[in-house]
Amino acid sequence: MDRTAETALDTATMRAVHHGRYGAPAVLTVVDRARPTPRAGEVLVRVCAAAISIGDHHVVTGKPYIVRVSPFGGLPNPRHVVPGQSLAGVVVAVGADVTSLRVGDAVFGECGTGAWAQYATASATLLVHKPANISFDDAAAIPWAATALQALRDAGAVQPGQRVLINGASGGVGTWAVQIARALGASVTAVCSARHVELVRGLGADEVIDYRVSDVVDGGARFDVIIDLVGNRSFADGKRLLKDTGIFVACSGDGSDWVGPIVQMAMGVASFAFAQQRYRALIMTPKRDDLVWLADLVERGGARPVIEHRFALSDIAAALTHVGSGHAQGQSVLHLAD
Repeated sequence: MDRTAETALDTATMRAVHHGRYGAPAVLTVVDRARPTPRAGEVLVRVCAAAISIGDHHVVTGKPYIVRVSPFGGLPNPRHVVPGQSLAGVVVAVGADVTSLRVGDAVFGECGTGAWAQYATASATLLVHKPANISFDDAAAIPWAATALQALRDAGAVQPGQRVLINGASGGVGTWAVQIARALGASVTAVCSARHVELVRGLGADEVIDYRVSDVVDGGARFDVIIDLVGNRSFADGKRLLKDTGIFVACSGDGSDWVGPIVQMAMGVASFAFAQQRYRALIMTPKRDDLVWLADLVERGGARPVIEHRFALSDIAAALTHVGSGHAQGQSVLHLAD
């Protein structure tokens, strides 16, 4: 064990965000609690940074209500009192049967829950080594890119030379989607609002459409793949925008407080049922191989995280309120340590 790890483990307690009940982000508090202990197959990470996503907002607010019966929820109160799914930090202890990581390794990845704390346990199978050329803050944002990767490569089967439309290109997933689509060899048309146009163009989009000025449907272009990260267009519009063999990938959607976008996604399946074009609804599944692929892409300079804000742990309520506003640019992270 290196000296850093020895010092880090001198205390048996830690500061952590506490989520005792569902509600607006103001229900969150920061408390002292016992430091977790890694079980077999897990490691203990000194958290240097943790991502804040719209998914975390759903977990904290408990809306849509279906979240409360998911593995991330709980009834009547949250099952997991320390939220946060994605992190970056330094391994300070290793559980039994772990051979891929050692104490002192700088890592990033998914922990399922518990990332918003000074220490968190995570399965060694969902952590990979941090690229040496980026900060911990940047590394904590990378797992969010897995949604974009799976949408483009797996659900959309994007090939070099194809045309891809990304609706919602300036958000946490969208900024990654633009860059990953380019890395896969596609030509990218991005839709966002005016204040994000220059950012998205700088990420590699071939064409950027300000949806408040122009309607992409009116342009007459047709695309091989549409990645919909907003859910604000009709399926009829999607069909008009797709080529005859195109694929519409839904990663989000408008929905009720009860079941979220599930009904809209079911309607998408029905709408495309008899069309040559295909509809695919994506729910991201964390995979180590995807994290390795993304780490390599970032290390080679093929993509970069877009970090809008860095918040202190004590500012978690303000941070989550901002992310939940629907107007965030790129991603926000909690900065805990260097």
